[in-house]
Amino acid sequence: MDWPALALSLQLALATTLILLPLAVLLARPLAWRSFPGKSVVEALVALPLVLPPTVLGFYLLVAFGEATVLGSLYQSLTGRALVFTFDGLLLASIIFNLPFAVQPVQRAFDAIPREVREAAWCSGMTRRQALWKVELPLAWPGLLTAIVLTFAHTLGEFGVVLMVGGNIANETRTVAISIYDRVQAFDDHGAAIMSATLVAFSLVAITAINMLGKRIGHRG
Repeated sequence: MDWPALALSLQLALATTLILLPLAVLLARPLAWRSFPGKSVVEALVALPLVLPPTVLGFYLLVAFGEATVLGSLYQSLTGRALVFTFDGLLLASIIFNLPFAVQPVQRAFDAIPREVREAAWCSGMTRRQALWKVELPLAWPGLLTAIVLTFAHTLGEFGVVLMVGGNIANETRTVAISIYDRVQAFDDHGAAIMSATLVAFSLVAITAINMLGKRIGHRG
């Protein structure tokens, strides 16, 4: 087992999930309840990573994060670190690539909350922020939990975008998925099998959790 690679993958998955969860709420709430010009375009952009090949998205992110671009040069001037082939760039790429896995379950959860419930909360004297924390988020928790599980599990096993943006630098950007590929290339089938089994176990736990949530939501309906 490549423990540093597994630790890096867990760190990346945890950081991506913690950052994406509040962003998902901010994006999903207006997408679920408001109609505005360009809404379909925004939803298409959010869902785009689902249909783009990871290497294609990784290539464009690699170009966008380069030192010759505004984003890359600005980030380096502010932090003294590059975005390409660093954990920072890996994290930003992971956030972009996992956006639909976080936003779409939360959007569906908010969409399932009846408008009358929100209006009743407002009529009872709650501010919109209080209604969000005390009414909306507790009702939307299945979608939030689904987003957490999907984002964490998908980040843990991602290969294409991670390889394109982060490369294969030990203790910096080498995740467990890349380490599995390295072991296969080196004909270390035993090491690759152990790490693959670990990812399979995480995936099974994630799928089981989502199925249980789906059944609970179905019973409520």
